[in-house]
Amino acid sequence: MSELNAPQIGPLLQRRRKERGLTLQQLSALSGVSKSMLSQIERGEANPTFAVLWSLTRGLGIDFVALLGEGQATSCADNAIEMLSLEHTPTIRSADSSCQLRILSPPSLSGDIEWYDVEIAPDGCLDSSPHAAGAVEHFTALSGEFVIASGASRHFLRQGETARYPVDVAHSISNQSEKPSRGLMVLLYRKSSKGRNAS
Repeated sequence: MSELNAPQIGPLLQRRRKERGLTLQQLSALSGVSKSMLSQIERGEANPTFAVLWSLTRGLGIDFVALLGEGQATSCADNAIEMLSLEHTPTIRSADSSCQLRILSPPSLSGDIEWYDVEIAPDGCLDSSPHAAGAVEHFTALSGEFVIASGASRHFLRQGETARYPVDVAHSISNQSEKPSRGLMVLLYRKSSKGRNAS
C-alpha cells in the first residue's frame, strides 16, 4: 500500500481550507498541526501521516473518509471515559485492500506519537515515504509474520516480536506469508520535533 501522495493531498487540503475562509494560522489553531507544517503539506513538500490528516480534516470540519474515499470515521465520548467503537474508528485501506490501518491514537497527539492497528493480507506490503527527521517506528507482530525494511536494512519479524527502526528513510512492512498478519505500529517523533511536525 502506497502512502497518500503529498502533492495530490496538499492542493486538495488547501482548496478545502480556502473554501472555509480559513488562514493557515486559523487551521493550525483548530487542528493542532503547526502552521509551518501545514504550509509544507499544502505545497506538497511534506508527506503527512494518516493521523495528521485526520487532525486536519477534523479542523476543517470535513469527513476524513470522504477525503480518502474510504469508510466512516466519527467518535463519541461518555463522561471521563472516551469510547471509540470499532465502526467509528478511522480506518484506511489500500487500493487493492491488502492493507488496513485503524488509527487508535487521539488526534491531539498527531505529530508527537501515533499508533495504529495494522492488518496485511498475504503478499501485501505497506510502503511508506520518509517521515520527519529522527522519527522511529515500533512494530509488534501480534499474529503471523512480517518483513520490516528501513532504508537498506531488512529483518524478519515473528509473532510476539517487536522491531524498532528509523522511519526518516523509506520503509515498509510486508507480509510474505500465506496467512493474514496483524500488528501494532507506534510512530514516535523526536522530542525536538514536537511542534506537530509530522511528515
